[in-house]
Amino acid sequence: MPSAQVVETKQQIVADLAEKFTNAQACVIVNYAGITVENDTALRKELTAAGVKYSVIKNTLIKRACEKTGYAELTNVLEGMTAVATSDTDPVAAAKILSKYAEKIETFEMKAGFVDGKVLDKDGVNELAKLPSKEILIGKVLGSLQSSLYSLAYVLQAVVDKENGTEENA
Repeated sequence: MPSAQVVETKQQIVADLAEKFTNAQACVIVNYAGITVENDTALRKELTAAGVKYSVIKNTLIKRACEKTGYAELTNVLEGMTAVATSDTDPVAAAKILSKYAEKIETFEMKAGFVDGKVLDKDGVNELAKLPSKEILIGKVLGSLQSSLYSLAYVLQAVVDKENGTEENA
């Protein structure tokens, strides 16, 4: 029978993970088997730089946190060596970085995840990884707005020029 201290520690881990899930915009669950220490260190450094929290946690504890936060659908992928990456700010960052490593390392694979409360399967996480970053999307929107405003200004200037030209001829 586990001691009260062990049980309390596990309950705290579940509570902390449940809080991470609640506050996260996105989460990706991966099978990290086959990753070397060198690759793991580089992966963790890249994830940390992007503001992504990455941790290896027992499947039973992840399962309890998923059930506690309404992500029970994720429990069916909790087998083998599992790691969890959560992002509070950028919903695409974790998927992008982990996808890059999944392409390099055959045994490292993405299992599932969620974005803004919606559960994603492996394919959904891979699609999420293909999305452009937040900065690029903002740049595209601003470029579209700028283009529209430029066109409007050009048309207005043409009207003003036409009126000025008409008054001079009159």
